[in-house]
Amino acid sequence: MNNIFQLAEACLTSPNLESKLDITCRAKQLLESQSLDFSEAFPPLPIDRVQFPKQLRWVEPKDLKQRKLSTVEGRVALLHAVAHIEFNAIMLHWDGVYRYRNLPVTYYRDWLEVAIEEMTHFCLLRNRLNELGADYGDLPVHNGLWQIAEDTAENILARMALVPRFMEARGLDVTPAMIDRLEQVGDTKSAGILTKILSDEIGHVAKGSRWFQTLCHAEEQNPQSVYFQMIEKYLGGKIRRPINQNLRLQAGFTIEELQRLEAMSSIL
Repeated sequence: MNNIFQLAEACLTSPNLESKLDITCRAKQLLESQSLDFSEAFPPLPIDRVQFPKQLRWVEPKDLKQRKLSTVEGRVALLHAVAHIEFNAIMLHWDGVYRYRNLPVTYYRDWLEVAIEEMTHFCLLRNRLNELGADYGDLPVHNGLWQIAEDTAENILARMALVPRFMEARGLDVTPAMIDRLEQVGDTKSAGILTKILSDEIGHVAKGSRWFQTLCHAEEQNPQSVYFQMIEKYLGGKIRRPINQNLRLQAGFTIEELQRLEAMSSIL
């Protein structure tokens, strides 16, 4: 199997964690060897056909326990939560490849590359969890991240606005404080993993900014206007502080966008 859409479907519909990772590794090898086939032979399945690993236990976000980082249990809980974000990111970017068709090959290459990097992040976090005596799936998780994928399945502009430019951009805002907290409790190894993830995520959000602008212009729409329309429509205009202006500028946000985000966040 060397067709990107077949690989995407196989990954998304598998209920097995290891299979999803193996397929992503296979896609990485094909991409690097320039053996990947980008021809479209069949339409995508509905998004409700996507499956997550069977071992995950789902709860409401409010039911997730908060633990102190000064304990191993607290660091495991934090790393498990970030691993869940990164696993969702693998799925989200594979779905972004799979679901939207008739786009330039560079679009599919870009988002497959991001899915592969998210796999690397996930594996780093999972290995660290293993070192701390835990594994992904040991703690309950929530479905809030994938809900955005379901909500935007029919709208690529909404997907580009809300996945890289909202969800992943939120990581730019909050990860520096996580790194500081881990360093304060002496867990420099976990802090180093998050530092690498943060560096890579700037590039992911930048790709999102570029493709969002490209796709808006292709439809003769104003990117800034569409971005805030999507935040209002899908998220009720809710923006949480802090907003890391420096990292967001590196990732393709404009000064005007950041000023408006700051103004919206001050209302909360």
